[in-house]
Amino acid sequence: QVQLVESGGGLVQAGGSLRLSCAASGIIFSINVMGWYRQAPGKQRELVATITNGGTTNYADSVKGRFTISRDSAKNTVYLQMNSLKSEDTAVYYCNGKNEVLTWVDIWGKGTLVTVSE
Repeated sequence: QVQLVESGGGLVQAGGSLRLSCAASGIIFSINVMGWYRQAPGKQRELVATITNGGTTNYADSVKGRFTISRDSAKNTVYLQMNSLKSEDTAVYYCNGKNEVLTWVDIWGKGTLVTVSE
């Protein structure tokens, strides 16, 4: 069983930076894509960024050039570096691990809150 635990959320002023971490434990060989999603109050959960085992990344247009997803395979950890934060980035950020072929492999962390103040 795989578990994903996020950390690094908090309160930051607009223009500031935060780095989120997602530590994976358990039987993780089944996961080949890791990602970050977010859900703002009253809105649907949306994709922020993903990274494959091969290192291919994908970003939502709203965060391109500001956020960077990366992974440390030795530590089974995925990071999201968030720079130039805006108030509209305020949301609960969730870590996700999935398998692109084995679609039943779809695991979520409990989320970490990021609040960006003006």
